[in-house]
Order: sequence, then structure tokens, then C-alpha cells
Amino acid sequence: MAAVAMAHGINANLLRRWVHERAQPQVDAVTVSEKPVGFISLPMPAPSVPPAPSAEPIRIEVRRGSTVVAVTWPAGAADACAAWMRELLR
Repeated sequence: MAAVAMAHGINANLLRRWVHERAQPQVDAVTVSEKPVGFISLPMPAPSVPPAPSAEPIRIEVRRGSTVVAVTWPAGAADACAAWMRELLR
């Protein structure tokens, strides 16, 4: 076995392990029962309600050198504010 392993450039212990594993009887796959298991109810946490948008607007100040740009944005449109900021800071 060692000569065969050396001839093919592999470790003899690895070849022995392959031969040993191949000699073991094949294990059948797990069979699934013919009967359906059915529905299993799992407890789920109650969905959290997102906080209501605050009445306070978003206020942003951007300073570049001696220039200051101040923006006030409605809090209900925070996603639009974020998109605007991404474009501004490109």
C-alpha cells in the first residue's frame, strides 16, 4: 500500500483511510415517514410597532471651509433626506 501511495504522490495513511472507509458497509439514507408530521405551532413575539415620526424636523448643518449650509427636513421624509445627503456628499 505504501508503494502505491508513493507512486501516486499521496500519503500512505490517507490511502489506508480511503481503503478502510470504502470497506465499511454503506449506510442507507434516513427514510422519511409516509405520514405527514403536520403543522407545528411555534410561539412568536408580538410585532413591535415602529415609533411614530416625531414632530421635530431633521436639521443638518454642513460646513465646508467658511461656508455653512443648514437644511431642515420633515422627519416623516427621512428616507428622502438620506438620499439627498448621499447625493450632496458624493
